[in-house]
Amino acid sequence: MTILLFGVTKDIVGSSTLSVPTTSVTGKKIPNTVRELRQFLGDAYPELNKLSSLAVAVNNAYAKDEQIINSYDEIALIPPVSGG
Repeated sequence: MTILLFGVTKDIVGSSTLSVPTTSVTGKKIPNTVRELRQFLGDAYPELNKLSSLAVAVNNAYAKDEQIINSYDEIALIPPVSGG
C-alpha cells in the first residue's frame, strides 16, 4: 500500500511517499483499519505521534479510525496546517 505524505509528515519520513507491506514477512500485524495504520506508522516513525493532529484521507475523503483500508486504496497523511 502506498501512502502520500505532505508537509511535516514528508519531512519526518524523508520522502513524499511511503510503501507499507500488505503481507507480513516479519510477523508484524498488517494494518487493516485507519487506526491500525496510525499505530503502525507511529511505531515506525515516533515523531508522527508528536503532531498535534494528523488527518488520514482514503480515496480523497477524510477517514475515521474505524474505516477499513485495502492495498489498492489511495491513502494520504494530512498534517496540521498553519497560515494567516
